[in-house]
Amino acid sequence: QVQLVESGGGLVQAGDSLRLSCVASGRTLSGFVTAWFRQARGKPREFVGAINWSGTTQYADSVKGRFTVSRVIADNTMYLQMDSLKPEDTAVYYCAARTGPLTIVTHHGEYDYWGQGTQVTVSS
Repeated sequence: QVQLVESGGGLVQAGDSLRLSCVASGRTLSGFVTAWFRQARGKPREFVGAINWSGTTQYADSVKGRFTVSRVIADNTMYLQMDSLKPEDTAVYYCAARTGPLTIVTHHGEYDYWGQGTQVTVSS
């Protein structure tokens, strides 16, 4: 079992930066693909970005160039650095972990473990 806990959400203004953290317990993250998803009110959950065991990353087009996924294996923690935030980035952000093949996938149904989510609100 893996437990994931996100933190770092909050209310910011457009153009600001925010960094989310996801701390894992139970197993080391080095054996997983880990990802960030988000869900705005009334919309489906969408892929934001992910990182695999080798450090390869992948991003949604909507955040490419603005968001950065990283992780520190020694701390069993994944991060999402969000720069140049826009009001349309407002959502609950979730971290997720995938067992099995260590290839990055973007569908939320392929991930096995989820955190409780942290709210990010960007005002205009």
